Amino acid sequence: MPAPISVIIPTLNVADTIGPTLACLYEGMEASLICEVVIADGGSVDGIEQIANDVGATLAKTPKGRGNQMRAGALSAKGQWLLFIHADTVLSPNWVAVMGAHINNQSKAGYCKLAFDKDGFAPKLIAALANLRSRIFGLPYGDQALLISKDLYQQTGGYPDIPLMEDVALARKLRGQLKSMPVTATTRSDRYVKEGWFTRARKNLGTLVLYFLGTTPEKLAKRYHR
Repeated sequence: MPAPISVIIPTLNVADTIGPTLACLYEGMEASLICEVVIADGGSVDGIEQIANDVGATLAKTPKGRGNQMRAGALSAKGQWLLFIHADTVLSPNWVAVMGAHINNQSKAGYCKLAFDKDGFAPKLIAALANLRSRIFGLPYGDQALLISKDLYQQTGGYPDIPLMEDVALARKLRGQLKSMPVTATTRSDRYVKEGWFTRARKNLGTLVLYFLGTTPEKLAKRYHR
């Protein structure tokens, strides 16, 4: 039986930080769970081509925009299941066993529990609130990774080609078809450290509220990246 999972990683000038993400996937390749890694790059100028070549990944070049990049990566994927993971995220060591069991027993999409790579009250509180949001409202963000069958992905239309909130848009289409997996996705906290943990959290919450109130992703992207 061919390995079932295509891993799709959107990238943009992350050559210095993608190493741990790629390393955590190695066990899945050894266990014949991963058939390929697709690096969906949005125009990096940091030598990502060499990294893709070194690790045997497929490089899909596409215009910048995380939704567009993941959409392009999914189009080229060969696996029957798709694992979308950000380039600054590391999965806990049990991910191979858990995701292997998931694809054998579930038709729903799966997402991970969020954690940050820093200790302290603020990182733990914000991660806990994000996990609560995911569980109660069914709105996991992209940094929690997403495991979804190709059939279900195609049925929902997949990630929309929008500059922001592509993860929320897909999660809304997957309402009732999402399941939390007991895997931790630990993400880098650089932006939180730079902007302040609660400042960044308020910004994220404000963006979500504005999106639900009807503000376009284009306007939200300008506000978010100011």
